Amino acid sequence: MIAILHNIRSNHNVGSIFRTADAAGCAKLYLCGITPAPIDRFGLPNKALAKVALGAEKTVVWEQVKSTLAALEKLKQEGYTIIALEQDKKAVLLFPVKARFRNLAFRKSKIVLILGAEVDGLPPEILAQADVIVAIPMRGKKESLNVAVAFGITAYRLTYN
Repeated sequence: MIAILHNIRSNHNVGSIFRTADAAGCAKLYLCGITPAPIDRFGLPNKALAKVALGAEKTVVWEQVKSTLAALEKLKQEGYTIIALEQDKKAVLLFPVKARFRNLAFRKSKIVLILGAEVDGLPPEILAQADVIVAIPMRGKKESLNVAVAFGITAYRLTYN
């Protein structure tokens, strides 16, 4: 699985995603838009991100790219199934997603999971590129989870039965 982080501002959330990506066996993270990277624009380590990642920023392959749409297009051409995690009227619940979308040829090595910023989520032009939009069912009064927590739940659901 590959993950794309679109405009996630928080060093802490990105660091946590690095750590979870390592644990879940994520092959690569694309850090898009304003998403912070383990190395800052001056070539120095991002200490805030590294503090949370606990070394995973050195073990998980990552690439910083400006255009999320360009990264998606490249991965689609390589045969990846694009899964957007977003609360959207077109979203299906995460847990039965493999059974519902067998025709999308889910293969653990050919999945891209894309997540957006906590406040704004994923814009319509990115959602339009997704093969499927998934949502995590919420039972409480809150409508969403922290993006790093949501990544962990979804990454494990998509990579383990």
